[in-house]
Amino acid sequence: TRKAIHRAIVWQDRRTAARCNALKNEVGIADAIRERTGLVLDAYFSATKIEWLLDQVDGARKKAECGDLAFGTMDSFLVSRLTQGEVHVTDASNASRTLLMDIRHGDWSDWLLERFRVPRAVLPKIVGSAEIVGRTKGVSFLPDGVPIAGIAGDQQAALFGQACFQKGDVKCTYGTGAFVLMNLGETPLMSRHGLVTTVAWRIAGATTFALEGSTFIAGAAVQWLRDGLGLIASASEVEALAASVPTTDGVHFVPALAGLGAPHWDQDARGLICGLTRGTTRAHLARATLEGIAFQVYDLVDAMRRDAGIPLSRLRVDGGAAQNNLLMQMQADLTGAVVERPVDLESTARGAALLAGVGAGLFGLAEASRVVQVERRFESTATGTERQAKVAGWRQAIDRSRGMHLSDPQ
Repeated sequence: TRKAIHRAIVWQDRRTAARCNALKNEVGIADAIRERTGLVLDAYFSATKIEWLLDQVDGARKKAECGDLAFGTMDSFLVSRLTQGEVHVTDASNASRTLLMDIRHGDWSDWLLERFRVPRAVLPKIVGSAEIVGRTKGVSFLPDGVPIAGIAGDQQAALFGQACFQKGDVKCTYGTGAFVLMNLGETPLMSRHGLVTTVAWRIAGATTFALEGSTFIAGAAVQWLRDGLGLIASASEVEALAASVPTTDGVHFVPALAGLGAPHWDQDARGLICGLTRGTTRAHLARATLEGIAFQVYDLVDAMRRDAGIPLSRLRVDGGAAQNNLLMQMQADLTGAVVERPVDLESTARGAALLAGVGAGLFGLAEASRVVQVERRFESTATGTERQAKVAGWRQAIDRSRGMHLSDPQ
């Protein structure tokens, strides 16, 4: 019927956190899941959400076992709507984020399905990210027969949209949070430094993998300066205010306003501003905020370097906060890499369009890479000694922010 049996559950929802913790207490389960999926066992992903729905909605589990229900992430939902329910698929990049796919074999894992009590009958067929999977039918705003040829997860699409087609290519999307992905080529690599391994895309039967690190708060830190503290009237003011002072004068802002994501994974961390003196001004706080964003991305890039053993010479950037020239220069100074900013910062949309073009046979990767035009390059002006001193101060601030929720008064 294509009717929902319950309201959609978004990725931020934590209702199944207790279930994940219970599984973690089973000896070896978390490691076995990570080895198969490349992911950490967390309510962030789909598996425990499906299990919750099947247990909480009357009659759902029985219907699922009979093949009368269909589960999907947003791509499955959209393809179903675009084809009047004739096509039930998901691409490999989205499937790899469910905690149910064995990324080495590229298919649903019976072992994982058993652990999470998810009947195989509800799952979509896993398809490539650039191939015609169906055609539009009965959609009011599109003619029938338009090929549906490109599907990818949000950050994977941005990686493709930045033409990061070679092993070792890295991009960072600066949105509400910050998301860094490194192309690993056709061999998955399990992170030893707090990152997750994901499918980047599958094209013509060949799977490309990526390392991914996410920080929860990036552009949202600037929004907090505006809405929470009232230090600025609009987000666009932060660059000029931060640039009005040459340094933070020793102030550090750890924007752990929702805990710390990769590579620290500390849900009990709390936001921290330290190094304050009577000479501290709102300009210093603005500059410390931008540095805090750049430091978080540095941590992700550093973890990727250590995991992959690949030096980073170039970081491609996109997303709204990438418009901030001072932030981009800070990023180049911290990473030591050339930061490349494209003319068009909406890389996810561009990646989806390029995948569709490849899937429809309009062009190949070589032609797709020429679509990306660099607007500006930022090169590091910091010495190694300066960089080390900055990172050392950041490390002290991070340590102070860790586990602060545990000591909150009850």
